[in-house]
Amino acid sequence: MNILMDRFLLVMSAVFLSTFVTAQKPEVFSPDGVALRGYDVVAFFTERKPVKGFDSLQVKRNETIWYFSSKQNLDSFKADTARYIPQYGGYCAFGASRGYKAPTEIYTWTVIDNKLYFNYNAAVKQTWDKEPVMYIKLADEKWPLFKLK
Repeated sequence: MNILMDRFLLVMSAVFLSTFVTAQKPEVFSPDGVALRGYDVVAFFTERKPVKGFDSLQVKRNETIWYFSSKQNLDSFKADTARYIPQYGGYCAFGASRGYKAPTEIYTWTVIDNKLYFNYNAAVKQTWDKEPVMYIKLADEKWPLFKLK
């Protein structure tokens, strides 16, 4: 009987662990393992617009692939990665202010105080745009509590 109970607990632990692991979202929003759906993160700062990157100009950081539109942007990212990575891992900044991770759309980007933010969609961005400083403060407080979940 104890052997059956031990096996049952082992199987249930494995099921629980696999459910927990698969429920986790990566720290950086990266559908199919590619950050920002293949857009060049540096271009948001240098060109002030979304620019599609090339798979021939890429770098992998912490299981996430980043594409770039130029060798110069790739080199800039390598030299100062922390400067360019979007806040809250590229997840919705408004969602982060509420304590959860939500996917984002590229056209919802904003640069505030030399930091890049994204939002879920245009409607959420409109709400975000009304009080971004407040939402940033809330998200900064909450992000460390759930960024690895």
